[in-house]
Amino acid sequence: MNLDAFVRDRNGAWSRLETLVRDAKRRAESLGPEGVLELGGLYRAAAADLALARRAFPGDPVVTRLERLVAASRTLVYAVPSRRGGLVRFVTHGYWRLVAERRLLLAVSATLLFAPALLSGAWALDDPGAASALVPGEYQSVTQPRAEGEDLGLATEDEAAFSAAIMTNNIRVTLLAFAAGILAGVGTAAVLILNGVLLGAIGGLAIGAGNGRPFFELVAAHGVLELSCIVVAGAAGLRLGWALVEPGTETRGNALRREARPALAIVLGTAPWLVVAGLVEGFVTPRAIGFSAAVTLGFAIAAVYWMLVIVLGRASRAELEPSL
Repeated sequence: MNLDAFVRDRNGAWSRLETLVRDAKRRAESLGPEGVLELGGLYRAAAADLALARRAFPGDPVVTRLERLVAASRTLVYAVPSRRGGLVRFVTHGYWRLVAERRLLLAVSATLLFAPALLSGAWALDDPGAASALVPGEYQSVTQPRAEGEDLGLATEDEAAFSAAIMTNNIRVTLLAFAAGILAGVGTAAVLILNGVLLGAIGGLAIGAGNGRPFFELVAAHGVLELSCIVVAGAAGLRLGWALVEPGTETRGNALRREARPALAIVLGTAPWLVVAGLVEGFVTPRAIGFSAAVTLGFAIAAVYWMLVIVLGRASRAELEPSL
């Protein structure tokens, strides 16, 4: 069976199930006895369709549609969670599944950020004069040569301001990377590329001026997690863009509405991790814990985040598999 025939044959049942889910308003009993029986039958059929779609049409938007539909109807069929329970479930399962389900977009987002960073870093090392003109004033201190020592030659309050400027920029980029996805993904790509260039230029100038070690000591502890959050927000923005570029069997408006909610949920779920990075930046970075400790801490925190994506994302996805 090809994709068009599959959708044509099953779309009526899916639409009916979507209607029942919408009419139930989180209370299956409001459908009445016949409606509840119909809901259960359509749910089991949709779960079987999801299993088939994952095998036969991986990556197609129909898989995402069915995952959403099965998850929503499963909640009605088996339980009616409280609002608080729903929030806990999102934090412990739903968020991680949303992040993990589009691995290709995560890879694209990471490439758009880090490939320009590497290229611009090499350019800054080769032509620091031109690269320095690109870097905003608040980051110019990285270009100033220093005597042998332990820091960037900044007072404590200036170090805090420099680190806070980087954190503020990363939070802004995180939000922009998501919101710019509405421009068919081009806006998100532009945000990631431009900030990758800025990141690489600053790092390249710091290394070229002999300030590489203190620079990475200053930003590594919180920066690795912040960059991870930018990648995830970029993937959320690309979801919006891809819905417009390739809506599948739906209209572009419907595809955009379908993707907008999970994309926004990703950004909201990522926000607490930006807070974690901010706490590290505020309470750990000023203590000057040393290069090795800062780098180890930064990668350890980010490793915890990505392990949760892998483990909880996979576990949450498995919960949607039908029991046949």
